[in-house]
Amino acid sequence: MLDLGALHEIGVYRAGEREAAAAFYRRWGFVLLRDLLRSDLLAALEEECGAAQQGVLAGSVPERHGSTKYLDDAGKAARFVNYVEHVEEIAPTVGAALAPLRELVAELLGEGFWPSRNGVVYQDARPGRESGYSRIGWHADWQAIPHLDIWPGTAFTIHLDATSPANGFLRVVPGSHLWATPTPYENVNGAVVPEGAVAANGYTDTPPPFPMPLGFEKIPGEFGVYAERGDVILHDAYLWHSAARATDDSTVRRHVRGGWQGGDESLRDTETGFVKNAAR
Repeated sequence: MLDLGALHEIGVYRAGEREAAAAFYRRWGFVLLRDLLRSDLLAALEEECGAAQQGVLAGSVPERHGSTKYLDDAGKAARFVNYVEHVEEIAPTVGAALAPLRELVAELLGEGFWPSRNGVVYQDARPGRESGYSRIGWHADWQAIPHLDIWPGTAFTIHLDATSPANGFLRVVPGSHLWATPTPYENVNGAVVPEGAVAANGYTDTPPPFPMPLGFEKIPGEFGVYAERGDVILHDAYLWHSAARATDDSTVRRHVRGGWQGGDESLRDTETGFVKNAAR
């Protein structure tokens, strides 16, 4: 008989299973970590990030914490805040929440890993009418900076809400980080590919078996990753992934996300700690 419980737990690892989690990540490009964060730490993180979100809306925190990037309707940003950038600077609990991840990330990227350009981002991805966000199409994170040798990298997402078809969830193509994915010289949001961009990137020279869609199409072999409150997802910067749109506009999907780089550290700005000249 098919063990549905075991099937549901594919890719889920807990404290003390670091080696197994690392092995799964290397093979499939993602892993879900469960029971790493205490409930009181998670509650404090939720409270601080919510306060930071209100601070952006009220204009009581510096403008650098606000962002309208990747919104379907940027005009709604005056009434609702989907993103708080560099939230670690105004939400002290973020550092404590990331601490349990560092040993595993060091194993995956090396001891000298360093933070991505936007620091840590709080995202309120609720789909309601006030929100400027709905979903994000297929991409690999390295495609945002294909001209700098800062890769490999990994992204983390700390889930403040459980995910489901009702409020949206992560879609991945397991193993796609092993392909040499072409740089998208055609881009759905009209972004310009920087000079010096590599033609393709990934852990092997094997080309993808099919092109990456520009939108939200179904991909052969894609996998839905559902998270519980407090779960942490790590996914590789070369992994093909997207975010499914919620089916219930009354739901909420909040998370804290960011990433780390393991490439050429000379490209790290020693003052900011982030990538030099990363603007597209």
